[in-house]
Amino acid sequence: MPTPRVLISDALSPAAVQIFKDRGIAVDFQPDLGKDKEKLSQVIGDYDGLAIRSATKVTPKILEKADKLKVIGRAGIGVDNVDIPAATAKGVIVMNTPFGNSITTAEHAIAMMFALARQIPQADVSTQAGKWEKNRFMGIELTAKTLGIIGCGNIGSIVADRAQGLHMKVIAYDPYLTPERALDLGVEKVELDELLRRADIITLHTPLTDKTRNILSAENIAKTKKGVRIINCARGGLVDEAALRAALDSGHVAGAAFDVFSIEPATENPLFGHPNVICTPHLGASTTEAQENVALQIAEQMSNYLLQGAIENAVNFPSITAEEAPKLRPFVTLCEKLASFLGQLTEAPIKGIRIEYEGAVAGMNTRALTTAAVTGALKPFLQDINMVSAPVVARERGIMVEEVKRENAARDYESFVRITLDAEDMPRHAGGTVFQDGKPRVTEIRHIAVDAEFAPNMIYVRNADKPGFIGAFGSLLGEAGVNIATFSLGRDKPGGDAICFVAVDEPVSPELLRRIEAIPQVKRARAVRF
Repeated sequence: MPTPRVLISDALSPAAVQIFKDRGIAVDFQPDLGKDKEKLSQVIGDYDGLAIRSATKVTPKILEKADKLKVIGRAGIGVDNVDIPAATAKGVIVMNTPFGNSITTAEHAIAMMFALARQIPQADVSTQAGKWEKNRFMGIELTAKTLGIIGCGNIGSIVADRAQGLHMKVIAYDPYLTPERALDLGVEKVELDELLRRADIITLHTPLTDKTRNILSAENIAKTKKGVRIINCARGGLVDEAALRAALDSGHVAGAAFDVFSIEPATENPLFGHPNVICTPHLGASTTEAQENVALQIAEQMSNYLLQGAIENAVNFPSITAEEAPKLRPFVTLCEKLASFLGQLTEAPIKGIRIEYEGAVAGMNTRALTTAAVTGALKPFLQDINMVSAPVVARERGIMVEEVKRENAARDYESFVRITLDAEDMPRHAGGTVFQDGKPRVTEIRHIAVDAEFAPNMIYVRNADKPGFIGAFGSLLGEAGVNIATFSLGRDKPGGDAICFVAVDEPVSPELLRRIEAIPQVKRARAVRF
C-alpha cells in the first residue's frame, strides 16, 4: 500500500505532526497555506488527508481538485469552514474533535461568572487609571446563589460540577436531560419559565438551532428575576442582544458577560459600551491545553482512518466498513431522516428511541443504522451532534436506545424499519423502507399507510378525513406561491384520522403554517426539513 500523505495547512501542534510521522504517514506542514486558496487548490490533489483548523476554507472548488483526498480532519468542533455536502459527494470523510474543548469552554464560563460577580475588568481599568474607587465596585458572593444552566450537555454538565464546588444551587433546563441524569449530576431539572424566575445567574450552553435561537428573547428576559446576571459562552444568537441591552439600561438585568455574538467578528454590537457588560472575542476554546488536545486527537483519528479504515467522530458518515457501505448507505439515510422527522415533531424531552428492523435489514450491521436514527432524533435540538458522538450524547443524557430485530417478519416489503421516539408527553412513530431505486421512503406514520419520498422541504399535516381539506390546503399553498412537488395521503378509516405529507419547492413561512393550522379539519401542521 502506498504511503498515505497528509497536508497540514493551518497552525497545528508539533506533537500532532510527530504523531503522523510515528505512524508512518508522510506529512507536509505548511501552516500558512490555508490562507491561499489558489495555491491550496493547486497542491491538494497530491494528498490523502488534510488537517486544518479554522483558517483553511475547504470549498467545492478546492474539493474538485482533491482527486486523492480521503479525509479532512478539523482540530476543533466547528466545521463551518468545510463544505460538507461537497465533501460527502466527493466521498471525503470529514472528522472533528467534538469534546476536546469542553473543559476549556466551561472554565471560561466560570471565569466570566467571577468577573461579572466582582466587576473585575471594570475595577482593573479604574485602578490602573489612577483612581481608587473602592466603594464603586460592590460585588456579590456566588456562594448560595442559584445558577440556571440552559443546556446541560457535555459543557453544561462541567459548569454544573464546578458551580457545585462553589456551593451554588444549580438548576438546569434541557429538554434532553432525563431525571436520572439530572440526579447523577446533582442538578434540579426545571422548565424554562421556572429557571428564568429563580436564577440569580443564567449561563447558556446549548447549540444554536431553530428551537434555541433567541431563547432569551425580550419576553423571556422580562420573566427573569430583577438583578439577574447573564453569561453566554455558547453561540451567538441565543440571546436577543438589543432586548438585553434595554434590560441592562433599565436595571432589570444587573450585568452580562458574552464571549459570542450574533455577528462575528463583532466590531460593533448593542451590548458594547455598557458599564455592566464584559466581552471577550470568542475565547472559549483558547487555551494551550485545548489547542494541544484537539490537535493530537485529530492526528490520531486521521491516522487510524488512513491506515486501518476506522472512522471516528465523522460528521458526514457513520462507522461502517467499505464492504457494508453500498447496502447500508440508503438505510442509513432512511433511519436518520425518519428519526429527524419524528424529532422535528417532538417538543417534550425524549426518554427513549426504539428502532425495529424487519426482514433483510435485520440481518445487516444495524449499529450504523441505529446510530443514524439517534443522530436524526437529536439533531433538531443538538446541531453539533454527529453519527459517532450521538450514542455518547444519548447515554450521557440517559436516553434509552433499543433495537428490535425480526428477520422473518411477514410484510409487504423485503425490509422495513419502524422508529419510535418515546417522549415525556407521548410516543411518536413512523416507518419506511428502501425501494429498488435505492431511495428511502416513508410508508407509515402513526400506523397509517403512506408512500412519500423525502425532500428538503416538506409539510406534515394531521387532519380529520372530511371533504374540503385538500382544496383549502392547496389553495393556501397556491396563494402563497408555494409549488407542490409531491403529495402523499393516508387515512386509518373513512372519516377518521388522515395524514398528509407534502414536498414543496421552498421553505414554508410561519405565517403560511399558521394559515394551514387554521383550516377547520386540521389537527396539527408542521414544517419539516431534511
